[in-house]
Amino acid sequence: MSEQTYLFYRAGVALAIGLLIGLQREYAHRGKEEELYAGVRTFAMLTLGGFVAALLSDVYGHFTILVGFLLAAGALIVLAYFFEAKRTFYGITTEVTALFSVLIGALCYAGYLGFAVALGVVATALLTFKVQMHGLARHLSREDIYATLKFAIVSAVVLPVLPNTSLGPPPLDVLNPYKIWLMVVLISGISYTGYLAIKLVGPRRGVGLTGILGGLSSSTAVTFSFSRQSRQATWLSDAFALGTILAWTIMFARIVVILAAADPSLIVPLLRPVGAAVVTGGLYSLWLYVGHRIEDTGEDQSAFTNPFELAPAIKFGVFYALILLVSRGAQMYFGDVGIYISSIFAGLADVDAISLSMAQLHREAAVSTEVAVRAIVLAMVTNTLVKGGIAFVLGSSRLRRAIVPGLVLMLVTVLGATYWLL
Repeated sequence: MSEQTYLFYRAGVALAIGLLIGLQREYAHRGKEEELYAGVRTFAMLTLGGFVAALLSDVYGHFTILVGFLLAAGALIVLAYFFEAKRTFYGITTEVTALFSVLIGALCYAGYLGFAVALGVVATALLTFKVQMHGLARHLSREDIYATLKFAIVSAVVLPVLPNTSLGPPPLDVLNPYKIWLMVVLISGISYTGYLAIKLVGPRRGVGLTGILGGLSSSTAVTFSFSRQSRQATWLSDAFALGTILAWTIMFARIVVILAAADPSLIVPLLRPVGAAVVTGGLYSLWLYVGHRIEDTGEDQSAFTNPFELAPAIKFGVFYALILLVSRGAQMYFGDVGIYISSIFAGLADVDAISLSMAQLHREAAVSTEVAVRAIVLAMVTNTLVKGGIAFVLGSSRLRRAIVPGLVLMLVTVLGATYWLL
């Protein structure tokens, strides 16, 4: 497009962002007696004003034009806030958003359209989810805040300073401190996301939803918790079975997410066995829900603690590095059979570590696609059997009767799909 057309296009994007934010502000303010000083038209003018100020600054070569407009807009906003605050308690969210809108308009002129649109959407989302975010803040404990800070430290402070080199010749060549810690951050991030979702939505929405969200954090923890509670509340055993099966189903789907970050080339060959497990688990969960008329009990179904602590994160990193080293050494000295044996033992405790280690070995051409897929499937099967054993030992007899058919169906479909594929 011509330069003139592109200029109008960028101005149109700035206008659209202003309208979006302004509509949200007016929607949030409706029903209140006092008049909102900045709505759809004002925010549209603020983003366009930022756009024009940036344009004039570029034409005349003086950034002071943009700064001057920002200061003038800020003065008007402060004046409006002063009069509003005199009448009632008043926050500054709308005022900060107004200044932010001016800067978004300037970004649109500079050509950062994708970034400007993303910022506009994020700003609108933050404004829209006010109640949910305040609710989340109220439910956070001091330990949650500490865990969040620890996660920020290991992901934003520790990770960048680690060396991104191998520690030695084979089999030590698979040990890369940066890559190992990156996987720790990945797994911790997935678990932490599931935990925050539980905090945000709350377990009161039902055992099934808790099982889905808990599966993002730890399907083993869900199995352990629900199995124990099924003995205390046997009449809820079917509901606990539903939550447990759903958590296992999410565990299988979670592996695809992990591989998408570690080695996307393994997703396609693993899609059939993982998809078979997800479909089977989903259908069996639906049968449990419909056939047993499971309803929300209105009670807290599971007590989840924050999944991120430094000690478990470090232990996972050590475990992951050990699995990498053992798998590489087993492959070097015992061939593919050594890989399979190490996968079975790794699956007794965790699926994530062996999945990540196979992804790294496959990415470095140390193992073939077939070997990596079989190893991950063996770990999945072993881990599912372990969780089935937990439910069988700790759960009520009614829970066992509800879970065993789903366990058998999921394992049969996974193994069948893997055999048919390879």
